[in-house]
Amino acid sequence: MSVRKRPGTTLSNPETRAVVYTPPEGEGLLNDLLHNLEVFLHAQDGLDPLVKAAVLHYQFEAIHPYHDGNGRTGRILIILYLVERGVLKLPVLYLSRYLIEHRAEYYRLLRQVTESGAWEPWILYMLTALEETATQTTQRIYGIRNLLDTSCAHARKALPARAYSKELVELVFFQPYTKIQFLVENHMAERKTAAKYLQMLAEIGILKSVKMGKERVFVNPKLVSLLRR
Repeated sequence: MSVRKRPGTTLSNPETRAVVYTPPEGEGLLNDLLHNLEVFLHAQDGLDPLVKAAVLHYQFEAIHPYHDGNGRTGRILIILYLVERGVLKLPVLYLSRYLIEHRAEYYRLLRQVTESGAWEPWILYMLTALEETATQTTQRIYGIRNLLDTSCAHARKALPARAYSKELVELVFFQPYTKIQFLVENHMAERKTAAKYLQMLAEIGILKSVKMGKERVFVNPKLVSLLRR
């Protein structure tokens, strides 16, 4: 993705339309700033990775290198950086929820860093965001694990032996919905048998059959409910 080339980029208050920040301009300068950020992230300076992640996010947002998608990219970079540093094994934290729920504080603290170098409140805000998101994510993972175990036990009792397998139930937890084709591609059954297995899971309440256009999908409603919390 190439950096901004057109001049005149400003960030405005969505309600008042007043300009609150003017990011740097010039392709060469933006590339230099991104390179400087990369050097900082990989420097062996003894800073805690969580603190560096907070600084990373501010710096990226301040550089504002692209015409669109800077916020999303900045949030993803935090997670990828923590994975690279071994703080996370998988990129499973969804920071956007916390930042959106505390949006006013987010923008206020960003501006304070820019205007007066108030780094400590900003870093503490981001550490809180990471902590609360990690706690919620852990609870959600345990909830999904428990729901999977409960669903396996229910299916084992309710389905005929020829239809039940732990691998089948695990597959319908791979994502919030399942298609007949998923079972076929995972070599669990031929298409006709796969359709029958999914219909059985719908009949015992683990899945819900939904018609979407010409295709039928099988939604895992309890999993969807957990993911929405």
